[in-house]
Amino acid sequence: MTTSTNAAPLTVAAAQPRTSLVMKMANRFNVEAGKLMGTLKATAFKTQGGVTDEQMMALLIVADQYGLNPFTKEIFAFPDKGGIVPVVGVDGWARIINEAPSFDGVSFSYSTDEGDLSCTCTMHRKDRTHPIAVTEYLSECKRGTGPWASHPRRMLRHKALIQAARLAFGFAGIYDEDEAHRIREMGDAEVVPRPGSSIAAVRQQLQGGDVVDLSTGEVQTAE
Repeated sequence: MTTSTNAAPLTVAAAQPRTSLVMKMANRFNVEAGKLMGTLKATAFKTQGGVTDEQMMALLIVADQYGLNPFTKEIFAFPDKGGIVPVVGVDGWARIINEAPSFDGVSFSYSTDEGDLSCTCTMHRKDRTHPIAVTEYLSECKRGTGPWASHPRRMLRHKALIQAARLAFGFAGIYDEDEAHRIREMGDAEVVPRPGSSIAAVRQQLQGGDVVDLSTGEVQTAE
């Protein structure tokens, strides 16, 4: 006896087109992709000199990684010796903290022990029994800038908030503006990739003369 089996035809799903980072960011902010890079080069970097395509792409990667808006200065950057120092403003830090699923509140307290003003930030996570507390001291943080002169307690609170967020949620590769200035004073700067991020891969791709197509955001390997 012969048995025949009608096998179902094999179907192959069509590959989905990959959306470039430039297109993704352009769609997010409802701007033309061709104008996105040029606009952000002119507005998202604190520099009087030129900004390379690789530096701009590095900033876009960090902005996308943390869901920050470079147009409202939630994130910007200092270019330095071929790398960048990504800077997140206090509004940006507030965004990524509040959007963390495990975030469960924060409180601040001040002290003047031994004549040195300090601020302690206590941050709570829903999945932790004990909160994370970080204390920052005015004598260690204060810089000779206008904001520190006019609002020292507020600036110290920002410092404590940022350091507590790093310990509580492991935010890496982003800095506040004071830290960025210190990094630039110390020497070469580079993006510090978060574990598992695409920053390291892009950095590796951009070595050896590779360039970025401004219209698509694709990395083109030099021949």
